Amino acid sequence: QVQLVESGGGLVQAGGSLRLSCAASGRTFAMGWFRQAPGKEREFVAAISWKGGTTYYKDSVKGRFTISRDNAKNTVYLQMNNLKPEDTAAYYCAASSSRLVASTDRDDYDYWGQGTQVTSSS
Repeated sequence: QVQLVESGGGLVQAGGSLRLSCAASGRTFAMGWFRQAPGKEREFVAAISWKGGTTYYKDSVKGRFTISRDNAKNTVYLQMNNLKPEDTAAYYCAASSSRLVASTDRDDYDYWGQGTQVTSSS
């Protein structure tokens, strides 16, 4: 069983930046970030393929968020710039135990982190 540990969340003013990290305890393949605001369903944010060559983004974060990974460190990152109040949510890291291709579907992921809170104030 692979454990995922997120870090880097916090409170920033609108327009600010944060960098989330997700460290895996073992080898993982495709990885992604999802978020969940109070009273809403968990939604896709960004995903990256095993070798990092393919990335997908939610339309509303394109041009502001960047997902990347360092397989030598078993770590995936989410750089978030120009944060908006509507980005406020708990952010969850997800990883697949076998899938190589990036996916926007949360059902394609086997492991989940505990979540880290991101709050962007207006």
